Amino acid sequence: MSHRRDGSPDYVLAIDAGTTGVRSRAVFIDGRPSVSSYREFTQHFPEPGWVEHDAHEIWAAVRDTFSDVVDSVGVPMAIGITNQRETVVAWNKSTGEVHGRAIVWQDRRTASTCDRLAADGHLEAVRATTGLVLDPYFSGTKIAWMLEHGVPRHPDVVFGTIDSWVLWNLTGGEVLATDPSNASRTMLYDLRAGTWSESMCDLLGVPRRGLPDVLPSSGRFGVTKADGLPTGVPISGIAGDQQAALFGQACFEPGMAKNTYGTGSFVLMNVGEECPEPTPGLITTVAWSVRDAAGQVRTWYALEGSIFVTGAAVQWLRDGLGLIAASSDIGPLAESVPDSGGVFLVPAFTGLGSPWWDPYARGSIIGITRGSTRAHIARAVVEAMALQTRDAISAMERASGRVISDLRVDGGASVMDLLLRIQADQLGIPVRRPVDQETTALGAAYLAGLAEGGWESMSDIGRRWVTDVVVEPSPIGSPQREAAESLHSQWLRAVERSRNWAAH
Repeated sequence: MSHRRDGSPDYVLAIDAGTTGVRSRAVFIDGRPSVSSYREFTQHFPEPGWVEHDAHEIWAAVRDTFSDVVDSVGVPMAIGITNQRETVVAWNKSTGEVHGRAIVWQDRRTASTCDRLAADGHLEAVRATTGLVLDPYFSGTKIAWMLEHGVPRHPDVVFGTIDSWVLWNLTGGEVLATDPSNASRTMLYDLRAGTWSESMCDLLGVPRRGLPDVLPSSGRFGVTKADGLPTGVPISGIAGDQQAALFGQACFEPGMAKNTYGTGSFVLMNVGEECPEPTPGLITTVAWSVRDAAGQVRTWYALEGSIFVTGAAVQWLRDGLGLIAASSDIGPLAESVPDSGGVFLVPAFTGLGSPWWDPYARGSIIGITRGSTRAHIARAVVEAMALQTRDAISAMERASGRVISDLRVDGGASVMDLLLRIQADQLGIPVRRPVDQETTALGAAYLAGLAEGGWESMSDIGRRWVTDVVVEPSPIGSPQREAAESLHSQWLRAVERSRNWAAH
């Protein structure tokens, strides 16, 4: 077992409850290599455009991976939670009964509700209050759908994002809470007031009493009391996965930005402690909140470009089409051809996010000829990751008036040097990959450790960030940069052909 010299635990346990699985990871205070455990869970697709998870299966994965790490290195000093964000669970806080499956952030079933709200003139109020857009991506309309389809309006029925569900279970049902980074993804949270919005709850018909308390991202939420797990461990950090990754990438200064290439891709730019005005094509979100040495809660904000499908397209090539045997095959296969041969894949499998916000877009492959091969399709998938990121960052720079000087990247696909080369040429800036690429879990651990004295300050955390690879863009005017501009122009044509495809 592992401890500090004074005998106290020397690591923070990060619980990363993602879209396809749960990872529990030991992040050591002294920076030693981590220990982790991972479990996948089932993806349910009951109807086209619907995506669901079993909340009990998620909790079982948390419990099992938590136990694996503790069995290996002992009890942690604290726990940090990070999670897939807009996914929502309904359960009875007295009995623990879950009402149906969790509705996942990718789910599109409430697109018509969003259309109706927009047609009724509510978009501007939604934007001004929440920083979001009217899109089925966010939790509020999912909760409204649950209430319309059988979830009882009972005082003990509560609604929470996955962090709240995990926290409630870890504390033996004693603590029902979330943090501002997750609350700001629900379409029910007033960004400037820092509280649940009565007007948004009324608009969507969501009972305020059924929502969790909102506590600082870094600070003690409660202690563990779950059967079969160590008791009394402080749970002291919570953040949505993308905000946690921004924190884990040490993007602490305004203008710093990161992109996570996961199931989807999410570009976040730190814009400081003043909440910006609503921005076309982007969303405004709480990055994190931290209680400072004087006891004051300080809140940072971020602009976000949300890209719904990047890594999920690789999974589709593997599981849906059988073009690759393993996700790791995508890089070598894509590099086996010099370009995509004019093939474009727009992965609008669940609509398009930033900057288009089109829930009726659908995936398309265009430009196929008799000479097109699976390698060209694989290359087109990799290119789509970089091209979607460029679209989001261009909108972000226009909106903020800030030029991003470099991009910090993480997530599974960031291991592909090909992707980083394409990305650097598309953006015209350096792309930096850190040594530790599991930045989502790192961010959750840092937030918890900061609250419990594991790390002294954000500056202390920032010094831990170490570059692994820096990819510089090709020179302006070079054939590579000219090819990149041509690729992007054709990409925009392909996007237009995918937009507004599904029936309204």
